[in-house]
Amino acid sequence: MGIAILILGMVVFIGVHCIPMMPARRQQLVARFGGEDAYRARFALVAAVGLLLIIVGVAYANYVHVYIPPSWGRHLTHLLVLIAFILLPAAHMPNDIKRFTPHPMNWGVILWGVGHLLANGDLASIILFGGFAAYSAVDIVSANARGATTSDARYPMKKNIMVVVAGVVTYGVLAWAHPWLFGMPAFY
Repeated sequence: MGIAILILGMVVFIGVHCIPMMPARRQQLVARFGGEDAYRARFALVAAVGLLLIIVGVAYANYVHVYIPPSWGRHLTHLLVLIAFILLPAAHMPNDIKRFTPHPMNWGVILWGVGHLLANGDLASIILFGGFAAYSAVDIVSANARGATTSDARYPMKKNIMVVVAGVVTYGVLAWAHPWLFGMPAFY
């Protein structure tokens, strides 16, 4: 039952996040709901329901072995996830990373997902991490097709350091809390 709930949550969460890939459909929804704020409120509600279903699904998913991760996978996971956690705040803070890619958050999610697939070989992990990584790759392609471009802005080194510090601190806190939040130590 947990896997079914996880899949439902992924469909709901990723489904609502696919709406911006269809600008005409998004505009129809904004008009139908009475404006941007009403659309965003509904978007957030649906995304929250999807996220809750994902959390419940993972919590109740039985372990179904699919593959044995490579012995080096866990070590590479730590590096990939650290880079991912630097890219996530880079999407929302002023920094020079946006001069190289208009999609730092999507690249962070891809690295996070691939890293976890290198460390976990069960069905729930494939659905969760593979699903988010695949969605992020599709979103990059879609955004590029809609005209996404890199930034020309240049920022002082202090801004870049702040992004790195935010990512490293978040990584450290989540690695420390990983056993309590997700039932598995990040380092073992």
